[in-house]
Amino acid sequence: MLSATALNNKQVTLSFITALNDRASQDWVQYLAPDVVDHNKIIFGEGEAPGAAIEGFRQQLAAFSAERRDDGFHAEQLIAEGDEVVARLRVRAVHTGYHPRMPEPTNRRCDVEQIWIFTVRAGRIAEIRAVSDRLGMFLQLGWDWPSED
Repeated sequence: MLSATALNNKQVTLSFITALNDRASQDWVQYLAPDVVDHNKIIFGEGEAPGAAIEGFRQQLAAFSAERRDDGFHAEQLIAEGDEVVARLRVRAVHTGYHPRMPEPTNRRCDVEQIWIFTVRAGRIAEIRAVSDRLGMFLQLGWDWPSED
């Protein structure tokens, strides 16, 4: 049986994912702790400071649009234990805006699977770890793979 804490944390995560799909609002920010730490950097060029993930999400949402009804972030599976929630997502979008990795929009569609691990504390997402099919995304969008500098 799922504990009340795990159930609440699962709801916070699902509400965050749902809010990300409402591109007309910034409601998703309320689900993130102000000092949220993204251990894997959601977006190329995201800062290192705690809380930088918030700007990373803003940049990601500005760069990709949801043109079809099935576009956006879709929770395919949620698993919760204690203060951690694992979300297996299907993410579909079109690159229509500025992105630090590829400033000129390609207007190409991507459809990738991602796994995010959220740590929820005091009702807000405090840490994010993620694994995604970045190679697939880069190939679908026609982006060059980043080189080591």
